[in-house]
Amino acid sequence: MTTLPTVFITGASSGIGATYAERFARRGHDLILVARDKLRLDKLAARLHEESNVAVEVVQADLTRPADLSVLETRLRDDARIGILINNAGIAQSGGFLAQSAEAIERLITLNTTALTRLAAAVAPRLAQSGTGAIVNIGSVVGFAPEFGMSIYGATKAFVLFLSQGLSLELSPKGVYVQAVLPASTRTEIWERVGIDVNTLPEVMEVGELVDAALVGFDRRELVTIPPLHVAERWDALEGARQGLMSDIRQAHAAERYWPNA
Repeated sequence: MTTLPTVFITGASSGIGATYAERFARRGHDLILVARDKLRLDKLAARLHEESNVAVEVVQADLTRPADLSVLETRLRDDARIGILINNAGIAQSGGFLAQSAEAIERLITLNTTALTRLAAAVAPRLAQSGTGAIVNIGSVVGFAPEFGMSIYGATKAFVLFLSQGLSLELSPKGVYVQAVLPASTRTEIWERVGIDVNTLPEVMEVGELVDAALVGFDRRELVTIPPLHVAERWDALEGARQGLMSDIRQAHAAERYWPNA
């Protein structure tokens, strides 16, 4: 009998992370759930163990704290049972760029990019050596939509997409699957935490539908899964245009339109 890999999920106490935990528990995977709110983690762990008869470990951690992050990195490097990392923890942005404090900027970037990258970097060598495993990074469609006005948040999510694509190119030949999941507005507590009433947002997706769609992409081994995108060819066209742009960039000389007196 093949043993299913343990799934390590950050931001697991509610929303997308908790729903991923439910879905993987139903599939028979043991879980390691990470978040700051231990009480909620304990309640979720007890329920999932009772419902699905899987082992569920709870780790209380704040990914913006170096000591906590270091503990998680060590676990990902050393625990051979962990075969899937769901990099879900993140925070949104309230207000425009001019309204941000230095502390808010630091926390948002640390959680959304630095912690995510370090956790991926901790687990990737072991997965590559074993020739199997998966890293799922939760991004956002805001990452390619500066028009939404969430400048710092969107920049962090653009980073997540770029990182995921780069990691896929590097790790897929070694047997490691990397997926970027790009939700649009989803009904989770992330909005309430930054003072936004989710009910004022148009066309909000339910979190269960979001995760179920993301898992369809996971099972199909999609590199980029965009659950709210109804015309898949739009993404293909964007990628094709990007590749065309790269083929037209020649580094030896500036383009004629930038020549002096052109």
